[in-house]
Amino acid sequence: QGQLAESGGGLVQAGGSLRLSCTDSARYFSPTTRGWFRQTSGKEREFVAAIDWLGTTTYYSDSVKGRFTISRDDNTVYLQMNSLKPSDTALYFCNADVNVVTRVAGTYWGQGTQVTVSS
Repeated sequence: QGQLAESGGGLVQAGGSLRLSCTDSARYFSPTTRGWFRQTSGKEREFVAAIDWLGTTTYYSDSVKGRFTISRDDNTVYLQMNSLKPSDTALYFCNADVNVVTRVAGTYWGQGTQVTVSS
């Protein structure tokens, strides 16, 4: 457990790529399923992707499957986003403990990083 910090967001044109990073400030490895959610103003926070603590099993929403790839290295989680669409525009959050059955997030969130995709 610890504080999460996202980075890597920015402004890109449709079809471009971004790589988000989420680093846990804790100096130890936590065996939890970590993941990414995103939120647009006026909408509920949406599940994007998750990865188990071993990094062997990944989960994706249908809207990003085939375009986004989640990975992890100890306490850093990454989200490689390719073929970005304007509909991907959102504030992206990292979560430290995702229930992959219900796709409900745990308590610990980062501050979010903004991704904006222009048409």
